[in-house]
Formats: sequence, structure tokens, C-alpha cells
Amino acid sequence: MNKLTKVGFSALCGSLAAISSANAGEMTVTGGVDMSWVSLANQNTGNPIGMGSNLTFKGSGEFDNGWTVDYTVANLNGNAFSSAAVAVGMGGLGKLNINSGDSGNGIQAMDDKIPTAWEETTGAGLSTGIKGVSGVGTSMNIQYTTPSIAGLTIVLAHAPAMGQADTADKASGGVQTSKGKGYDATININPSLGTEILTGLNLFVGAHYTEHNKNSSLENDLYEAVGGITYSLGPVSLGYARSGFITGQEDITAGFTHYKGAMYGIAFNVNDDLSVSWGHHEMRQHADDMLSQAEAIKVRSWQAAYTMGGASIRLAETKGDNLFYTKTRDQDATTLSVSLAF
Repeated sequence: MNKLTKVGFSALCGSLAAISSANAGEMTVTGGVDMSWVSLANQNTGNPIGMGSNLTFKGSGEFDNGWTVDYTVANLNGNAFSSAAVAVGMGGLGKLNINSGDSGNGIQAMDDKIPTAWEETTGAGLSTGIKGVSGVGTSMNIQYTTPSIAGLTIVLAHAPAMGQADTADKASGGVQTSKGKGYDATININPSLGTEILTGLNLFVGAHYTEHNKNSSLENDLYEAVGGITYSLGPVSLGYARSGFITGQEDITAGFTHYKGAMYGIAFNVNDDLSVSWGHHEMRQHADDMLSQAEAIKVRSWQAAYTMGGASIRLAETKGDNLFYTKTRDQDATTLSVSLAF
């Protein structure tokens, strides 16, 4: 991590002006590059070499009353702006986050919490067609996180207009679409009960609601949900979760309107540098009558990761069945990745 410079800044306006000024803060930048080689079995891979780069700028400061403020800007390939977020830590009052849509808020933070050595089962080099919950995470949103009480943390997030992201200062987020306001609520519980054996137990559940602007009598509100459990004991971590969607489309001729998914996996830390994992993720489509259904997508992934300081070497062997809900559309992928952090 290279520190650029220390800067003094004022992040106060409106009601924050009544609190006090912010102390001089610090701005840092971190970066990295990921290089990969992908091989698809029984299929023309094309050019298998891939590269991804990123830069993350972070600023931090503190108000006179002890509250903290953090600002994060992420740039991806080609130094292209990706997202920004402002987090205000209010001590015993919790945390407030204003987010441009970087997928880190609301229910999307729970889209796949299954332990892995490297990547999510559906993100290791194979396009699958599996839907993950997203909620307000990809839209401009504001989120409030409660303080943790007896291992219980509640998160509430709201997007005034779903689908609008990266809105500039003093601007509004585009034209009206069929999607209206969005609301997320999540609960995370670490019920250790003061016992060491339960410190690695984590229970989570989340729900999302998007209101539809009634452009059509066949469109209703959209719902998403996810819930699961993870547990770590020594070098072993386990996880299981279920997810579901109701798209709000009433007309059965428009396609499938309900999605139900399940995911589970296990990860093992061989030592401080080497870890291995296996994961399974599947999803099935249902029509409005819940009787018609397509072939279930099933994806399994073996992964290994080895870390040497700022360098990581990762290998994934991923197998998928009925991809994009097409019977016998099966595909295998082998992905080798090298990551360098600066």
C-alpha cells in the first residue's frame, strides 16, 4: 500500500455542520492485478489469457465528537470509475453508508457467503446463468447498520429508484422506469453465548422488495430472499444457504417467474498459506403456477489457493450442468489465476 499524502478536508454540510469540523484525515491508494488462463473442455476457448486491474482510493477522518468518516473510490480496468461510498461511524449509534451501487450494501452482501479458497462457485471462470440476489446493492442507496448487540446486527437499506447508479452531485438518477423504490433488510447473528466452540457460528437472513410502477397490469412487485448458516472450527469452514426470487411477472407466456436456489460448500486451511475448497450451487426456474419448471442448473467447483506475501496463485476446476436452464448444456472449465497486490 502506497500512501499518497495527508490531506485536510471538510465533509460537513447541513446537519453535520452542527456536530463540528472534521480533523485532518489521510488518503491512501492500494492496487493490484489479476492474470488468468481459462480452458473450456470440448469447446473453442479462443484467447484464454485474461487480465484485471484495480485501484482503490480511501480517505478517512474523524469529527471532534469521535465520529469517523471514510470515503472509498474504486477504479477497475483501464482506470475506469467503478463505484464510491461514504461511511459515517456514529459510535454507539451504529453506522450510516451512502453508496453509488458497488454491490456491497443490503441483501447483495449475502448473495453467496459459502466459504471458498478463492472465488464463489459461480465466479470461477464458467458462465452459468445462475441468478444471485442483488436487492438495492447495484443502485444508489443509503444504508443503516445497527451496533452489534449480543452478536445480533441488523442492516436496513433503501434505494429511492431501483436501477439508478453513480448519480453525480446535485443530479438525479435518470428517467422513470418500471422499477420504483427498493428496500432491503438483513439480520446477521453470531450466537457465541460466551462459548469458544460457537464463536465460528454465523446465521444470516435477508429480504428485498422492489415496487413496480404499474406500466402493465401483468407486472407486480419483485421480491428476493436469502438465508443460511456458516460455521468455522479450527481450519475447517462449512456453509449452507437458500435463495429465492419472485419476479412479479404474472403472464406465464412471458417465461418463468420464480427462481429457487441452494448452495453449500466446505473449505480447509491446510496451513497459513494454502487452502482448498469444494462448493455446489444450483438453481431452478418455476412458472407462475409453480408446476412448470426448467432443468435445474448445477455447478460444482474445486478450488485451491496459495499465498506468498503479496502474490496469490489460485486454481479452480468447475463443472456445470444444464447451464442457462438448457438440458444437456454441460460445460467444464479449468481456471488458473495469479494475483499481485501493491
